[in-house]
Amino acid sequence: MNSPARISLDQLNAMDAAGFSAALAGVFEHTPWVAERARADGPFKTVTALHAALMDTVRTAPYDQQLAFLRGHPELADKVAKGLTAESQSEQGGLGLNSLSGAEFERFTKLNAAYREKFGFPFIVCVRRHTRDSILRVFEQRLHDNAGAELAAALTEIGHITRLRLIDKIDGPGMPKTTGRLSTHVLDTLNGRPAEGVAITLHEVGESARGLIASVVTNADGRSSKPLFENVPLRIGTYELQFHIGAYFAAAGAKTSDPAFLDIVPIRFAIAEPEGHYHVPLVASPWSYSTYRGS
Repeated sequence: MNSPARISLDQLNAMDAAGFSAALAGVFEHTPWVAERARADGPFKTVTALHAALMDTVRTAPYDQQLAFLRGHPELADKVAKGLTAESQSEQGGLGLNSLSGAEFERFTKLNAAYREKFGFPFIVCVRRHTRDSILRVFEQRLHDNAGAELAAALTEIGHITRLRLIDKIDGPGMPKTTGRLSTHVLDTLNGRPAEGVAITLHEVGESARGLIASVVTNADGRSSKPLFENVPLRIGTYELQFHIGAYFAAAGAKTSDPAFLDIVPIRFAIAEPEGHYHVPLVASPWSYSTYRGS
């Protein structure tokens, strides 16, 4: 199903109160009062300023209203949740939280119950910025927070969630930074040139499984034709690039041992900045390799 076309910030600024709230429906979970109050700060010059006004409305609301707002959010991986918005369904489904194994579902269920018992509202995290393993790790960490710290953490995550939802609906100047990029290249130090024709695979490495994300072959510049990730948040988690360097040097006619000393070179690394640029190159000969975080 195609996403609805975005409207311009100028169009949004020109709308009456009812139209303004309707255009932003779904950005904040079951909370029309956020858009209604924030509109008084308009017209907005940038989409970033619009989002800041919306979040300021939430942050300055009375505590009881903030708490009711937080309680309106769904629990993660809740198979019987009622009133789940289309946005939440899409976000949780995109991470596979609607198709967990029995053991994974039980783990989420126990964490959800413990969190709600301690804090009185559901655990809130921007799932579009995390892998499943990362969510579980953060979930368990935040259970040890005090109430004030966890309220602040929940509002920070709502800022991430709504920023992504907002740019799905509104286009205009001053868009907030929401995406990252992962790229790579290979340098052949035996011949002193970019390595063309190296097969590379990218995998997400999970606690109990791994998944193939992308497969590319380097071009004449030793790079993939496009980044391995771009125009999306990079999900926080652990990844592995596999460089088929043995096949490359064999095809290039390099004199190596039989079998070759290096075959597939794995580089395992972590992403911690969803809006960052990660460049993970490989500098290789038939007998050695190195890597670093580039730019």
